Parts: sequence; structure tokens; C-alpha cells
Amino acid sequence: MRYSRTGNRLENESRPTAKGMELMKKAVLGTLLALIATWPALGAPPKLLHVTQSVDIAAPVERVWDTVKSFDSLDKWHPGFSKDTLVKGTNDKPGAVRSLTIKDGPSFTEELLAFSDKSHSFRYRIVESPLPIKGYVSRLSVSPGPNGGSRVTWSGTFRRKNAAEHPPENESDAGVTKLVTGVYDGGLKNLQKMLGGTA
Repeated sequence: MRYSRTGNRLENESRPTAKGMELMKKAVLGTLLALIATWPALGAPPKLLHVTQSVDIAAPVERVWDTVKSFDSLDKWHPGFSKDTLVKGTNDKPGAVRSLTIKDGPSFTEELLAFSDKSHSFRYRIVESPLPIKGYVSRLSVSPGPNGGSRVTWSGTFRRKNAAEHPPENESDAGVTKLVTGVYDGGLKNLQKMLGGTA
């Protein structure tokens, strides 16, 4: 800033001109666009997936229910698991936690959320798991089936863990749905074989 000989303040020569302001705006905009271009592309969040599998068994409801109801008995009727151990709480009481070991594979934990002898059903969730799914909640139930037999229904909801827009096939929606479907199908078919075949 400078002053006249009489001491009057003159126009500040350092004030940016209109042209200078325009150049500054363009520079700032260019920097922002460059930053945005470096951000990873994010797709829509993984959607909620559903799987339901059922099987009819030529055995009465009570016999089938007695076989599947204990929270620490999955390894007794599912060929895909080598170990099922209660690590917290009381068996068949909400809050119980079990450790499951996949045959020739890793272990993970599940928590019992609800249990009913009256309706022959229980509900549980995965607490911690190396599987490519998250938010998994499942329900297993036994109801009257045809010809005096039973119908066992195993259902679950979950999302894939990998939030990438194009995940590997085994971590995609189709891949994790196939995984859960295979687990249900393998257990139910073996249960049917153990307890007398198709009703």
C-alpha cells in the first residue's frame, strides 16, 4: 500500500485483479478434480441376500428335532463340520456361543439368539468368521411333513464381505449364495439319509 505526498491512502496495488481471481479459481478447481480422480470408485453397498433350503424326512417331528436341536451337535449330523464345541453359556439357551470347525478348514464362532422346544426351532448368528459373508443370521426349524414325517427348513440372511463393485467370483453375491446353499444342502441331505430317507 502506498500514500500520496499529502498522506492520503491510495489504492492497494496488491489487490488481485479480476483476471487473477479467475486464474486462482481455475487452479483450485483443477486441484479438487485431481484429488477426486484419485479416490477409489465405490459401488453400491452389498445387498441383503437370502437362502432357504428344505427337506422332507420319513421320521416324526420329535425324533428329527431331538437330532438337530442341541446347539453343540452340528458335527453329529453335518458331514462338513468336524467339531462343534460350546465355549460360552448354557446349551440351548440364548446367549450360548459355539465354536465350529470346518472339516479340513478353519474355525469360527456362532451365538444362539432364540430357542423354542415348542415350535421346534432355533435362531443364531455368526459372531466371527473367515468366511466371505457378514451379518449372517440363520434359523433352523422342524415342522410336520407329508405322510406323518417331518420337514426341516434351514434359512439365512447375510451380505458379502467384499464391498468392491466387481469382487472375485467366490466373494460375489452369486458366489457367497452358492456357498451357503451348499452348506444347507449338504447338511439336510445327510440328515435325511441318517433318519430314514424321504417321507
